[in-house]
Amino acid sequence: MSQMLQIHDQLREMILSLDLAPGERLTERWLESRFGGSRTPVRAALVRLEAEELVQRDGRNWIVAPIDLGEIAALTEFREALETAAVRHACARATDADIDAVEDLLNACEPDAPREEWHRVGTDFHVELARLSGNDFLVKAISAAMTKLSRARWLEVRTEEARGNAFAEHRHVLDLIRRRDADAAAEAICGHIRDTRDRLLRSLEDDRRGLRARGFAIIGAA
Repeated sequence: MSQMLQIHDQLREMILSLDLAPGERLTERWLESRFGGSRTPVRAALVRLEAEELVQRDGRNWIVAPIDLGEIAALTEFREALETAAVRHACARATDADIDAVEDLLNACEPDAPREEWHRVGTDFHVELARLSGNDFLVKAISAAMTKLSRARWLEVRTEEARGNAFAEHRHVLDLIRRRDADAAAEAICGHIRDTRDRLLRSLEDDRRGLRARGFAIIGAA
């Protein structure tokens, strides 16, 4: 793997896991020191992250992109259209073995698993659900949408109640796909996406002052 990709992947993980706060300033000199790289691969990694909308230019420097509440609301509408189509196709196309594999993914996450595991499984569930559709374009689009939501979801899955709600909703959607009930599965995935939006926005709004005190940039309105 090239040095640019190594820096990109490490920096991307730090942003998505909130090790680097939304709105935090990044200088190329600090990044060169942090990752032991020269200016060229550091700058190339930043340009790539800019294309992914995870960093923004700030004069001669860079900042980690703020969390945008309005964007979360817009992504909900986008996901509803995509994931409704995905589950309908999944009902028609997925084999029982395919569905079993997604169920195994859910079951592998123990109740006392670390928060990082819950976050990963929640993201992977939606991507694998899209894969059941047999449509690679849906998979790529839903994967990109989940990446955009990753930092906000990191905050949302911090409570046991939120994790439990998401798990129950995931299992319900999967059960409906197993029954090949396309209408009910589509309704359930829409309800889950909206419930997730509400939990995310409620969590971010409730903690907005505290998050800002920690240096997190939260902008926009839902």
